[in-house]
Amino acid sequence: MTTARSWWRRGGDGLRADAQEAKDAAAHAFYELDSAQRDLRISVETLAAVDDSPDAQRAAAEFAALGQAVDTASADYIAAVDACDLDRDDLSPAAASRARGELLAARDELVRVKGALDRFAQSSAPLLERAETQLARLLPAVERARQALLAATRALDDVRAAGFRADDLAARLARLGPELSRLNEGAGTHGVRATLQRADDVLRSAEALRSEAERLPERAREIDRRLRSLATRAEALATRAGQVGPVLSELRRRFSAACWQDLQPLPARAAEALRQAEDRLAEARRAHDAQAWADATSRTSTARALLNEVDEAVSAVQERLRLLDDVARDRQPEIDRTRFALRDAQRLAMTGRSTPDPRHARPLDDAVARLERAIDGLNGRHPDYWHFLTETAAVRDTAERVVRLIREERGGQPGH
Repeated sequence: MTTARSWWRRGGDGLRADAQEAKDAAAHAFYELDSAQRDLRISVETLAAVDDSPDAQRAAAEFAALGQAVDTASADYIAAVDACDLDRDDLSPAAASRARGELLAARDELVRVKGALDRFAQSSAPLLERAETQLARLLPAVERARQALLAATRALDDVRAAGFRADDLAARLARLGPELSRLNEGAGTHGVRATLQRADDVLRSAEALRSEAERLPERAREIDRRLRSLATRAEALATRAGQVGPVLSELRRRFSAACWQDLQPLPARAAEALRQAEDRLAEARRAHDAQAWADATSRTSTARALLNEVDEAVSAVQERLRLLDDVARDRQPEIDRTRFALRDAQRLAMTGRSTPDPRHARPLDDAVARLERAIDGLNGRHPDYWHFLTETAAVRDTAERVVRLIREERGGQPGH
């Protein structure tokens, strides 16, 4: 026969079992929450090391607040576990029931906080993934920088073995030494973002240095070729410059002063530019011999510019005589060429119109009158042929400007 005592024990054991089940569920929830927090903490710490943007700072603050919620829920769970020993023989039904309720409440809170962590992880996933991607780039980036620096060192050793001092390259390589030391100190000291940036900077600098070292022998040969070429050109221009005086004398003898007076300063200017060019070439040769490549290149460029100035001055005098000879011999080709340009512009201005647009017709009419005045100006004892040539050139410029304007205006219209 079943006694009242046995009924009570059977009910107590059921309550104990229910409490134990609640304890197990709470323990599982606590483990899940702890695991989620630890995994997220690693990601958030990575984010803090890599990203200092406002979004990253907000994510760190949110995770810190969630951490407080985790701590509170965990403390409540531990307190609920410690509050009742479910293995006690004299565990009363009331204590078992109370323990079950407290453990279920602790489990529910652990699950709720775990849900908040999951939502945080989901909303922060893009930020965290970018941070992890940057972290994954770190070791390869540092290794590439080291290898580039090693390649630059070898390239510099090779050109020095070939007889080049390459002092400037050696100085630049020496300046990269401290940067390599900082790379070796790692992201723990300098941060992931700063270390990645430093690795990229070292990589670019080292690759540029290696490339310059490898090109150095060819650069030296190229500077030598330029020096020889410019020296030859300077000799040729010296010969041509010597002809400027006779050409200018012929201009003075055969044409009015207005045709050549603007050329008067050119012989002296050409002679001075030639002298300066020869000085720069001598300096460039000394810099080449001293392996001061940047100085040699700079002085070579200056010498080239000065020789261009000489060439322009000499050519201006010779070209002036040629142009004046041509127009003095026969002015008609210049007149015909200019009238053709005007007629072409006038035809275009009338295309598709019964009357031309005043914006086109007025400058063309003025240009026609200007040409006629220039032609009439040749009817004298000492015609100013140079004025005539500058006027015809100006008339053609006007015609070209009107043509360009018309075409731009009609560019978007069908049939044009």
